[in-house]
Amino acid sequence: MFAKVNSFGVLGMEAYPVEVEIYISGGLPAINLIGLPDPTVRESKSRLKPALKNSGYDWPDGRITINLTPSDIKKEGACFDLAVALGILAATGRLDREELKEYTVLGELSLDGEVRPIKGILAIVAAMSKLRKKKIILPCDNAREASLISDVGLYPVKTLRQAVQCVSDPETVKAFRPDNDSFSSVVPIFSIDFSEVKGQFLAKRALEVAVAGGHNMLMIGPPGSGKTMLAKRVPTIMPDMAREEILEATKIHSVAGTLPLKEGIVSQRPFRAVHHTISYAALVGGGSLPQPGEISLSHNGVLFLDELPEFHRDCLEALRQPLEDGYVRVSRVKKSLLFPASFMLVCAMNPCKCGRYNDLKSSCRCSTTQIYSYRSKISGPLLDRIDIHIEVPAVRYQELASTIPAESSAQIKERVNKARTIQRERFKDEGILCNALMSHKQVRKFCALGKEEDELLKMVMTELNFSARAYDKILKVSRTIADLAGSEQIKTEHLSEAIQYRSLDRDFFL
Repeated sequence: MFAKVNSFGVLGMEAYPVEVEIYISGGLPAINLIGLPDPTVRESKSRLKPALKNSGYDWPDGRITINLTPSDIKKEGACFDLAVALGILAATGRLDREELKEYTVLGELSLDGEVRPIKGILAIVAAMSKLRKKKIILPCDNAREASLISDVGLYPVKTLRQAVQCVSDPETVKAFRPDNDSFSSVVPIFSIDFSEVKGQFLAKRALEVAVAGGHNMLMIGPPGSGKTMLAKRVPTIMPDMAREEILEATKIHSVAGTLPLKEGIVSQRPFRAVHHTISYAALVGGGSLPQPGEISLSHNGVLFLDELPEFHRDCLEALRQPLEDGYVRVSRVKKSLLFPASFMLVCAMNPCKCGRYNDLKSSCRCSTTQIYSYRSKISGPLLDRIDIHIEVPAVRYQELASTIPAESSAQIKERVNKARTIQRERFKDEGILCNALMSHKQVRKFCALGKEEDELLKMVMTELNFSARAYDKILKVSRTIADLAGSEQIKTEHLSEAIQYRSLDRDFFL
């Protein structure tokens, strides 16, 4: 007795077809599972028998061989449970094998026959769409997420018995249709706002510039100055996500298993705050079967690194490639996998180890050597990829006690959207979306300076001892400031403001 069921596995960010083959032969009762299953897949042998019996089906006598093909790719997760169960029923004649071939089957089984949700369903349905596979039996809790791909028929089930009915009596089961367009109701709702931040006008302005041009940013200030508070509010002023961005972010979080099942969609730009004790694999992604790391989970959103010098050196250096290329590559012996990683990097650090350097109210206990040593933990190549770094001083009492309403996120976002519209029009033939992504050639083309502005930049580079890497950064940020002002030309005031945002390029002990 033999049956075959179509299913899918996930490797990295992509799904691949898996055929679940069931063969029942004579001999002593046993289950043999082959096809490079990982421990989670092997444990399905213990779930299948009680799930079938508690659903009212007999467990077949004899030796059951389960083969997962292709056999040279390691299979992970419990997503094959339902496919194996239906395959056993088809092999024993309880289901029509030809009807079963029409479906792709995915789902984890509980011991009482309930079908539980799985990871990576959006990647699977997207792969099905490319391969023109039209029907999928899946857990009910995954239906909302899967409905983001509209050209695949969805048959969500809650129990094994419902899955059997879907195959044996297809006319009584209708394909799932969402109540409304999955994207039409996507409105990001934030519980925080920039109007709650007292003072820090320079920092808020710098964040506005950073978001408007897609620039990475570093904030330097003493403990309690509000660096984390500011960083958490960055997504509230970022442009709304486009359909493609929603799909990309949802797919990543689905594969990682961090997608909220109730919403089934990433409706607002991700914000990932990473602790400095994080491991290399957790940040970049990896494992025996590679999973997305924090830099991929922040794709199309914000990655926030607090206490930047405290991070392990290898973790900081690992950020260089994704900041440059927009993706991270995880290599294994048999395969090299790509994970999307296009994010805005926002960092925060103290000015010194004790955090009191340049603080007018408290004296710093660090020596000059200690301060240089602390700051030198951030390498030049990483700083080269951070366009804006500013000092965030402690907030004064008068600002904390002020009752004057601060500017809201909505007001700032309106200006950001206008600047981004200008940039999309400017770069429509260049293959980029924002000023931060300009190459040196594009900087020369779109950031031309007048005579007065050129003289100012020349004086700054000479007198303030700015490094060579600061040159392009200043021009890119100047271009963004000009866009926010609605100016076609970069003027002296735009250039002057951009120069203020290069704190770490100056000699701190002047």
